[in-house]
Amino acid sequence: MLDRRREGTIPSLALEREAGCLVAGIDEAGRGPLAGPVVAAAVILPLRGAPRGIDDSKALTAEARAKLFARIEQCAVVGVGAASVHEIDRINILEASLLAMRRAVAAMPYAPRFALIDGNRLPDDLPCPARAVVDGDAISRSIAAASIVAKVVRDRIMDALADSYPGYGWEHNRGYSTLDHRQAIAKLGVTAHHRRTFAAVRMAIKGTLQPELPFTTAAAE
Repeated sequence: MLDRRREGTIPSLALEREAGCLVAGIDEAGRGPLAGPVVAAAVILPLRGAPRGIDDSKALTAEARAKLFARIEQCAVVGVGAASVHEIDRINILEASLLAMRRAVAAMPYAPRFALIDGNRLPDDLPCPARAVVDGDAISRSIAAASIVAKVVRDRIMDALADSYPGYGWEHNRGYSTLDHRQAIAKLGVTAHHRRTFAAVRMAIKGTLQPELPFTTAAAE
């Protein structure tokens, strides 16, 4: 299992070529926020003719991600899956992320022969062998492409939710634990789209949230 980021390089197709078969890269977006679903994507890129500029979604601007998303959809096999806030609260964010990954693979028009998955955990019950790749979105171009798709899809979900729930700033904070989001929770209350097992949300429900204090994004123990 790869366990380090390759400094000064962009993601390559080396692992895909090494596998020697139809390989899907899998990644998720939205593990940390206080609100909204977690979204995963599975992407099979062509070994030739993949769009230039594919990189870890966190290293790209929103404009670059949107352009690459459109190009990836045109040339790749893509599946997208999500786990809801209710599922996150019921089974925890890690298990919900793995569930979203399984759903992303199931949503593909056909199953890959092998999967490369960002992180150090593999979802159960995948239809193919898989390999966990730590910092995979910086190493594997397929995983990086999946990170872009998952991020763009989730951002669009949060944009739509922002229209229905004005005042929380989801159109720019995407549900993360920013100061403006915590202040909005303290002022406006907790919505049906907030993760009630996360510490800041639980404190808001109890009336003990102090928005100016930073919080980790992990669920409360």
